[in-house]
Amino acid sequence: MATYDLVVIGTGPGGYVCAVRASQLGMKVAVVEKNATLGGTCLNVGCMPSKALLHASEMFEEAGHSFAKMGVSVSSPKLDLPAMMNFKQQGIDGNVKGVEFLMKKNKIDVLKGTGKILGTGKVEVSADGKSQVVETKNIVIATGSDIARLKGIEIDEKRIVSSTGALSLEKVPGRLLVIGAGVIGLELGSVWRRLGSEVMVVEFLDRILPGMDGEIAKQFQRILEKQGFAFKLGSKVTGVEVNSKALLAKIEPAAGGAAETIEADVVLVCIGRTPYTDGLGLKEAGVALDPRGRVQIDPHFATSLKGVYAIGDVVAGPMLAHKAEDEGVAVAEIIAGQAGHVNYDVIPGVVYTTPEVSSVGKTEEELKQAGVAYTVGKFPFTANGRSKVNQTTDGFVKILADAKTDRVLGVHIIGIEAGEMIHEACVLMEFGGSAEDLARTCHAHPTRSEAVKEAALAVGKRAIHM
Repeated sequence: MATYDLVVIGTGPGGYVCAVRASQLGMKVAVVEKNATLGGTCLNVGCMPSKALLHASEMFEEAGHSFAKMGVSVSSPKLDLPAMMNFKQQGIDGNVKGVEFLMKKNKIDVLKGTGKILGTGKVEVSADGKSQVVETKNIVIATGSDIARLKGIEIDEKRIVSSTGALSLEKVPGRLLVIGAGVIGLELGSVWRRLGSEVMVVEFLDRILPGMDGEIAKQFQRILEKQGFAFKLGSKVTGVEVNSKALLAKIEPAAGGAAETIEADVVLVCIGRTPYTDGLGLKEAGVALDPRGRVQIDPHFATSLKGVYAIGDVVAGPMLAHKAEDEGVAVAEIIAGQAGHVNYDVIPGVVYTTPEVSSVGKTEEELKQAGVAYTVGKFPFTANGRSKVNQTTDGFVKILADAKTDRVLGVHIIGIEAGEMIHEACVLMEFGGSAEDLARTCHAHPTRSEAVKEAALAVGKRAIHM
C-alpha cells in the first residue's frame, strides 16, 4: 500500500497547481485522474481550446473584413474547419504535455482512475475493474465542475450541445441558438458567429452577463448586436423538438405568456456548471455538502472530515481556473503549516470575446446595495490615441473608488485586450491602493493602458484627454 503526505483528486488547474506547490514544500504527493489526459476541463474542453478557436475565428474575421482598410489586400478567406480544429488540438496537446512534465519534474505520482474517499487518510483508486487503496496524511478534493443540464432537453453533443460539443462541431451551423447569456455562451457564440452562423441568445434574466457591472453589460450587448448577435432576454427555452430538418425550440417569456417556436440547426446549452462530486463517496465518508451540492469548507479549506480539504469549482465562489489555482497554492501551504491565503476581493474575471470584457472587485450595483458611498471615473477608448490609430475604439474603462478614502473598490473594462489591462488594477487593489496612486503612475505612450490612468484621473474629475 502506497503512503503519501498528500493525495489530490483531480488534475485541473486547482489540483495540479496544489500538487506542484505541495511538492515544492517537501511533501510526497500523488494526483488521481479519471480521464485519459491531465489538465481537467480547462485544458481539455474548456478555457484553452475555446481561446484557440476564439483567436483563430478572430483572425478569419480580420482577414475578411479589416485587412483592406489597413491597405492589406488579400483574397476572401476560405474556412478550413478541420484545419482550425487541428490548430485547437495542437494547443490542447501542448498544454497537457506541459502538465505531464510538471508532474515528472516535481516527482508527483499520477494514479490513473476514479478516486473515492474511504475515510480519513484513505483513497481508493479504481480503473478497468481493478482498484488499489493508497494511504495519505491529507486529501484535497479538486474535482471541478460539470455542465449544468436543462430539464427536458437532452444533450447529444451533435445537434444539442454543451460547451464541450460546441468546441468540436463538424460544420458551421447555419442557425445557432445559445441558451444562456453568460461568459461561456457569449464566447462560443462569438466563435461560430464569426465563422458564419446566425446566432440568437436566449437568457432567462433581463440582461446579459449576470453578476458583471450593469453599465458594462449594456454597452457590451449593443456591441454584440452590431456584430450580428440577436438576443431574447427575459425568456426561457422550455423544450426542443428534434426532427431531420431542424431543431424546433419552444421559447416563452420568463414571466409567463405566449410561447413561440424558433428553428435552429444547433442548440448550445450554456446555463452554468455544477460541482462534480459523483462517485467520491463523500456522504459515506462524512464529508458535508451545502444545499447547492458544493463541498462545505471552513476558512482554511478543511471539510467536515479530518485531513480532507477541497478547492476550486467544487466549493463556493466563482468558478474560475485562476481562483482554483490560488486556492490550490493556499491549501498546500496551510497543510505545510504556513499561512496560505486567498483574497477573494481581488479575483479578476474576463470574457474573451472581441472586444474583451474584464472586471475585478465590486460593481456599482453591489456598492449601492451595500450602502457604500463611491465615486466613478470613466474614460472611453474613443479618446485613447492608440485605440484611435488602430481603429479599435469600442468600450471604456470604469473605476469605482471609495468616496472618503479614494481606495479603489472595483475596475471594469470593455475593450481590446481588456483581459491584459485588468491586472494593474488587481495589483493596486491587492496593496489597498487609491485612484490617486493609479493616476500618478506613469503609463507608456501610446498604449491602451493609458485609458486606465485617465479613468483614475477622472475619479478626481481631472482627466486630460476628454
